[in-house]
Amino acid sequence: MFEVLVFVYENYWRGDACPEPHALERKLSAHGFEPEEIHEALVWLDGLNVAAQNICVPVEPQLHGLPQPGAASMRVFSVREQDRLGADCLGFISFLESSGVLPPALREIVVDRAMAAPGDDFCLDALKIIVLMVYWRFGHEPDALILDELCDDAEDRIAH
Repeated sequence: MFEVLVFVYENYWRGDACPEPHALERKLSAHGFEPEEIHEALVWLDGLNVAAQNICVPVEPQLHGLPQPGAASMRVFSVREQDRLGADCLGFISFLESSGVLPPALREIVVDRAMAAPGDDFCLDALKIIVLMVYWRFGHEPDALILDELCDDAEDRIAH
């Protein structure tokens, strides 16, 4: 499914530029994706659209006009979320939040979509694709440093 999502992200500039599910299904099939992968991706994208309709997020990462959690508040992840996401993913979500590029409303959509991803194994690379797709759905392109963090393979980095 994640290969299909990456294809959609790379080929459609914004979520609103993406064709309707039936047309998208035909295009994905023509590009050689398996029917099961296409179905999983379309169901996942539909869930993303439903989640996005229930929230109003401006293009900038600052959520003007929406209630913000207080400085002393914190998100407590359920045991199920902790088991599914693991320490690496939870740490990455925390990093994005503390960097100011993942507001609480978008964080909740990221967590929701991560929990809805098919399969038993869930890794940091899958989470990064989900974060990109959430930004994509709202028409927000992350700045270059965050985009590099989302797209770069950390194993190829050389520590200074």
